[in-house]
Amino acid sequence: MACAHDDLPSFAVVAKCLDIQAPAQSYQPPLAATVASQEQVAARVPLGRLGRPGGGEMITREYLLTGPGRGALTTGTVDEPGPGELLIKIAHNGVCASEVGPWATGPQGSTVRFGHEPIGTVAACGPGVAIPEGTWITGRVEPTYADFAIADARDVVAVPAGVAVDVALGEPVGCVVDGLGRTPVHLADRVVVIGAGFMGRIAIQLLVHSWATHVTVVDLREDARRGALTDGADAVYDPADLPAGAEGGADVVIEATGSQTGLDLATVLVREHGVVSILGYHQSSRTVDMKTWNWKALTVVNAHVRDRHSLRESVRRGLELVASARLDLGGLITHRFRFDRIDDAFRTLHEKPPGFVKAMIDIA
Repeated sequence: MACAHDDLPSFAVVAKCLDIQAPAQSYQPPLAATVASQEQVAARVPLGRLGRPGGGEMITREYLLTGPGRGALTTGTVDEPGPGELLIKIAHNGVCASEVGPWATGPQGSTVRFGHEPIGTVAACGPGVAIPEGTWITGRVEPTYADFAIADARDVVAVPAGVAVDVALGEPVGCVVDGLGRTPVHLADRVVVIGAGFMGRIAIQLLVHSWATHVTVVDLREDARRGALTDGADAVYDPADLPAGAEGGADVVIEATGSQTGLDLATVLVREHGVVSILGYHQSSRTVDMKTWNWKALTVVNAHVRDRHSLRESVRRGLELVASARLDLGGLITHRFRFDRIDDAFRTLHEKPPGFVKAMIDIA
């Protein structure tokens, strides 16, 4: 949306076309994963890190994508952990929206494994790792839709006392904590969060404990707006119902939708010399109104984290916030699925039924 400084985009125009949560198409994948036979497993490509034949004696199941919107549980063996590594017995795994697109598309001729939000216990340690067996850990490890997975010890954090292990999703919490930590929020700032999905809801809970004087949430879904109020938001709006004066009134805007329209609305709502923090995960090319960004003299934060050490520290800090009751994850995990119902979990995330926030796979 190109504009001159004396003809800034109208938030009403942007709001009218805003489509933060709705899927691009109505997709109806099969409902359930199937358990593949040993013959089917043998006919597939090697299982890689989670199960090279002859690489160890531990048997594991893992989920492989076999077609558009469907997968299968296969079996194999797991290597012993090498130097600096550990073997995780996985109990729970969050379902991330970033994997819905690849799941719906299918493997496209390659082997596709999913899962990077594990919670589990240490089953064995490699040389140089001294974490007691049985310790509950979490962090960014992939792929982890499996009974067992090998992890680099630099990527995991012990779940602290006082945190329920069945909700201790360290990876997504760490992503939000790291992103907000790099987003300048000053005393008495007015903050807007666009998108009240799982990551947005974590951000809302943390922002209400920050220096912000007012936290407004914008989302298409009524149930998401109600949830944001329970998280402590001061005001919630459908994008089509934003009040007069909302345009250019926010000191900081957190974009947590991963959509083009979310970015456009953030551009409209932020004030001159304000901050736009891009927390949403954008999986395709985007167009930004650079003329308006330049005219408004915006500070733009790419609130993603790729450095493993930064993420691990943010996971640790995030779990401490959970332990101190500054962050409630239990109320955000709304749907749980058995290991053999992973396709159901993806389908539910894709469709977002009323009340949906986050899906969890219970493996053990």
